[in-house]
Amino acid sequence: MCGICGYIRRREVTPGQLKKMNDTMYHRGPDDSGEAFYEMAGGYHVGLAQRRLSIMDLSALGHQPMHSADGRVVVVYNGEIYNFRELREELADYPFRSDCDTEVIIAAYLKWGVSCVNRFNGMFAIALYDREEEAVYLIRDRIGKKPLYYWYEREELVFASELKPIMACPDFHAGIDRGVLSRYLFQQYINAPDSVYEHVYKLAPGAILKFQNGQIETWNYWSVREAYAEASKMPVTGYEEAKEQLKALLQRAVSLRMIADVPLGTFLSGGYDSSLVTAMAQAHAGKPVKTFSIGFYEENYNEAPYARAVADYLGTAHTELMIGEADMLQMVESIPEYYDEPFADPSQIPTMLVCKLAREQVTVALSGDGGDEFYCGYNIYEKVAQAQKLDVPGSLVHSLCGMPGIRQLGLEKRLPFKVRVIAGNRDRETKTQFSAGNYPGMACDMVGKLPSGKRVLPVHYPVESSYPAGDWQVRRMLLDMDTYLPGDILCKMDRASMKYSLEARCPILDPDVMDFSYRIPHAFKYAAGDKKHILKEIAYDYIPRELLERPKKGFGVPLDKWLRGPLKEQLLCYIGHDFLKRQNLFDESYVQKMVGSYLETGDRGRGTGENYSGLVWAFFVFQQWYTRFHEKQ
Repeated sequence: MCGICGYIRRREVTPGQLKKMNDTMYHRGPDDSGEAFYEMAGGYHVGLAQRRLSIMDLSALGHQPMHSADGRVVVVYNGEIYNFRELREELADYPFRSDCDTEVIIAAYLKWGVSCVNRFNGMFAIALYDREEEAVYLIRDRIGKKPLYYWYEREELVFASELKPIMACPDFHAGIDRGVLSRYLFQQYINAPDSVYEHVYKLAPGAILKFQNGQIETWNYWSVREAYAEASKMPVTGYEEAKEQLKALLQRAVSLRMIADVPLGTFLSGGYDSSLVTAMAQAHAGKPVKTFSIGFYEENYNEAPYARAVADYLGTAHTELMIGEADMLQMVESIPEYYDEPFADPSQIPTMLVCKLAREQVTVALSGDGGDEFYCGYNIYEKVAQAQKLDVPGSLVHSLCGMPGIRQLGLEKRLPFKVRVIAGNRDRETKTQFSAGNYPGMACDMVGKLPSGKRVLPVHYPVESSYPAGDWQVRRMLLDMDTYLPGDILCKMDRASMKYSLEARCPILDPDVMDFSYRIPHAFKYAAGDKKHILKEIAYDYIPRELLERPKKGFGVPLDKWLRGPLKEQLLCYIGHDFLKRQNLFDESYVQKMVGSYLETGDRGRGTGENYSGLVWAFFVFQQWYTRFHEKQ
């Protein structure tokens, strides 16, 4: 696990400048660093760099950039290839010098070419320079566990695990892409391939980029759509068979992710996903596994007793930390430094706290990420199922309200809030993305008018017809796997864990587990209203039902209280005339009116679609990020 960066440019970057870029990611790899320089055809200079967090083969033999034995291939890489030992057996003719997975990547490429990525079971962001082919490849893992940004302009390429190295690159012009702002304010994150900057992109999950002769070409070697389309043609029709196969695949995924030369543990919230992963890890280890959870003094959010009960039953070496509002509030200031792009999922704060706790004892922690998206766990999926049942009546209501005489009476505005949402949900490309109140319109109205001809992203993802699923729940799950999972959930965990030089591994996102999940009939996942049914039944094989069966709480952050209390003065500075005029990104009149109204409303807007804490928080985080990276320049 580490951070990587590099460039292919005609303009020279000095060794000191590349080292400065690399060192902006010190937190991702405090154990070692390396930079290397090459000349490429066409007058290009190539620089490759890496910061290392040692997990496998802790010796100097794992140093990067790493060269092939013949010097043809150079690699810098972030992540883990969990099946590297199996692959190494197939590559026995290669003269290995180390026992780390990086060298397996090199050997695999020399034998199978760039298609070797199809054989990798892991999480990774790889930069590979083939000096014979005069080409550089950037490769990202299937579901997007590891981040990889790139800046491409004037036939030159700069790449990095985070934005900070790119920002530190000489001649980088930090032009904010105003076209992504509305979507960011609504979604609270920026999804691939977009970034907050013009000409800077995220390599999409499951994608490869090739740079050669100044031109780039990108393609997908894996995608959610294609994987689901193929696997769903071969459903496992028997429930018990599906359960046993899934259980065996999860056991293997957990065992692979327990291979490490450093201390290892698990996150344990007491929910189904983390409890199942922990139980399998404990069974594989045959001794107490270190487990970590945080609790809240606010009882409405506190799940620590449930995690403790699971830990006691399994016999883990459990560590629990109780946190208060002040502990979380202290984390707010560090958000832009470690996320380095506007990111406003407030659960990032308790996630950082549990990562900090785990890092005191371990270097690797297993998580339960992916269970909700792949096995129908979120509450929104229940609402999506209800919306599909009500879609026809909603269409009739919408048509009725649109009739000339009735439209003049403004009947639609008088309808109950939930009825208005269903009636207004008419776009076939965004059917499962219906939203509360006027959030989409407000997100757009907050952004200042863009120059003509500029691209503006819609706040929703208008792509649903491309998913081969008639069931709205399945369609929304596939959409979340493409967007919310990599763009929010995995980004949140990557930055939170790497802030403390901690590697987070996700067994549920094992490639074989993901592909098999597409073969499981949806009725096994959402059975008579029971979300994650098949995953729960596997968990009950390890843990008594009564320890797990309860309503899901999740991490709670008191945004309204903060924004109207300790963060209010800072928020008011962000909507000040001088700040907004200097920034020239937001509609000053609208933002001031909206934020002012929010601060005065208090809790009266709850349940009506008129509580705008999500939008205001996203705006606050953006301004905080802007102040950190632009006001001080």
